[in-house]
Amino acid sequence: MDQETKEFIKKKLSLVPELPGSYQMKDKDGVIIYVGKAKNLHRRVSSYFTRTVTGKTAMLVADIKDFDYIVTSSELESLILEITLIKKYDPKYNILLRDDKTYPYIELTTEKYPRVRVIRNVNRKKKTTHMFGPYPNVTSARQTVEIINRIYPLRKCETLQKDVCLYYHLGECLGYCKKNIDSAEIKQMTSEITSFLKGDASIVTNKLKAEMEQASASLNFEKALELKNMLDSIHVTLRHQKIDLNRKYNFDLLSFYSDNGLVAVECFFIREGLLFGQHHDLFSLVSTPEEDVTEYFIKFYAKSSMSPKMLVVDPKLDQKLLSDYFGVKVSSPSRGNIKKLIDLARENAKINLKNKEEEIKKSDSSRYRAIASLKKILHTDKVSRIESFDNSHLFGTFYVAGMVTFVDFLPHRNDYRKFRISSSVKDDLGAMREVLYRRYYHVMMEEEKGPDLIVLDGGETQVSVANEVLASLNLKIPVIGLKKNDKHRTESLVLQDLTEIPIKEHPDLFVYLGRIQEEVHRFAITYHRNIKSKGTLSSLLDMAPGIGEVRKKQLLRKFGSLKKMKEASLEELEEVLGPTLAVQFQEFLSHQLETQERREENE
Repeated sequence: MDQETKEFIKKKLSLVPELPGSYQMKDKDGVIIYVGKAKNLHRRVSSYFTRTVTGKTAMLVADIKDFDYIVTSSELESLILEITLIKKYDPKYNILLRDDKTYPYIELTTEKYPRVRVIRNVNRKKKTTHMFGPYPNVTSARQTVEIINRIYPLRKCETLQKDVCLYYHLGECLGYCKKNIDSAEIKQMTSEITSFLKGDASIVTNKLKAEMEQASASLNFEKALELKNMLDSIHVTLRHQKIDLNRKYNFDLLSFYSDNGLVAVECFFIREGLLFGQHHDLFSLVSTPEEDVTEYFIKFYAKSSMSPKMLVVDPKLDQKLLSDYFGVKVSSPSRGNIKKLIDLARENAKINLKNKEEEIKKSDSSRYRAIASLKKILHTDKVSRIESFDNSHLFGTFYVAGMVTFVDFLPHRNDYRKFRISSSVKDDLGAMREVLYRRYYHVMMEEEKGPDLIVLDGGETQVSVANEVLASLNLKIPVIGLKKNDKHRTESLVLQDLTEIPIKEHPDLFVYLGRIQEEVHRFAITYHRNIKSKGTLSSLLDMAPGIGEVRKKQLLRKFGSLKKMKEASLEELEEVLGPTLAVQFQEFLSHQLETQERREENE
């Protein structure tokens, strides 16, 4: 931080009141890079500039050029405002959950003919469902559902069919679509399933044992072995639930451990008095451990779309604040079994932190060096947000592209984008030109957040194309290319003025740019494979310009096959697509037919 900025900050700090509120740190462009809350704004904001800071906090302070604050009437209001501003501005220094994972739950619907299934997008407001979980992993959840569906002949289909299906003939469905099923029988099944999902496996295991003995007596040893494996699976699941509080508690337990600028969080899911699953994570501190942990768990529950029914928390966390925010009972017992459970969660967090501390520190140190190298090469003090592009195609047709976004060399998956390329494009440069124009025209028109740097997989030619596109839009965004040698290995950076810098001179930067290169390639290839996996007709319609999901369904409903679409007159196509799009679609089909015929001739 230069002297002028220090003087400006010092003068502004003297005006900050000692009241609760939310503060927003800004960089040189006025972009909000961190949002926090405080009981005492003056004391909290001043602490960033008056104490020794390390790691991620030091990076934040180095980027701060200004700050704002909003005074609130209570700490709860400041917390709500903080979360609202984080959602609005997505500041780069606020905590990011390390992955996109949401924990699976088992859903037992309360429809006339119930179903049981694994879901991730949970909504407590649904009245036609009961939720059980969260499960520690999707495999255990699916195994549990398979066992239930194997033992109980529940409905399997999303909507009732016109006739009985294979499950009916296998004895795994009662034929709800054709048969009149006694409601008492359904009620008995759902009651037993509910008991099983709440931890009482006795009814289910007894059913399996009886069926296994019957199969064995009938010399059906293959079926008996299958049933034995199911019993073993249930016993393994129950053995994993080592903690039993001997009371039917249902709560989430939140604890943490902090040391050397890192914090590890631990969450135990207690269901019917059993440890049903756990969640843990590790991240670098920016604010105080208590504030960062509170922010983390609020984001954690917001992401899962499921609020806790009751919380037991580490005594260092603000119980009243969490209770007011979530609207549930929050406690922190000072003795007894639950106190021991809090200590156990904290010990788990400590072990997790100590096991990964060196790995995290080495990774962060290497990443910070890579950021510093890139800033030096580009002669800039801001190179946080990076966007990178790659194309994928099939024999020069069906072009698609992917864009990945990294912030401080960490993937920002919510900002990944997919592009379908128009059928007139015949080469990689044409595809790149179209994608770059579409992306940054959209950024310009919608006033979206643009990148600090564009990274392309290629050399002078690709960088020149990007320069042309950006110039046509009157945008100034730095661009670099990753140039490969004859062995298809990246050997140098091509800067915007087309000068080259050997990558071996910057080993840390090489590692992180390589990760971006691999990720964008994976993303584009996966998108292309997903399109192809839908089938030839679906793939073709996905690639057609101007054809979205609605028009795609209309075409399939009217014509039913690719052959009939190709044979259709322009007037028939206009009934679905309108005059202009019908002409484009007819030309697209004609082009694809010619391409296919040429390929068949070559074969």
